[in-house]
Amino acid sequence: MEVLSFTFAAGKPCLHRALVGCVGSGDLEVLLEPGREGELKIQVTTSVDGSGARWQHLFDRMFSEQLMPAVSIEINDFGATPGVVRLRIEQALEEASDD
Repeated sequence: MEVLSFTFAAGKPCLHRALVGCVGSGDLEVLLEPGREGELKIQVTTSVDGSGARWQHLFDRMFSEQLMPAVSIEINDFGATPGVVRLRIEQALEEASDD
């Protein structure tokens, strides 16, 4: 198991908490809660050791496209592909920003 941490610039905090996905073969869970204004923090706990560069590249692509809300994201990974990671994060952000 490896624990990775990342921080990115962000806007205002989102409105709600969210939980999407489940930890299981080839999947992951994303827990999201409002964060400190201006900061998007991510902690990844993954079963795939040595994958820090892959996570960094994925997050760089995702969070450089637009200013995201200030959130704290906890990811528990069991070998998910980058496409699944992006999908789960987008689901969590959508759920957390719904009124």
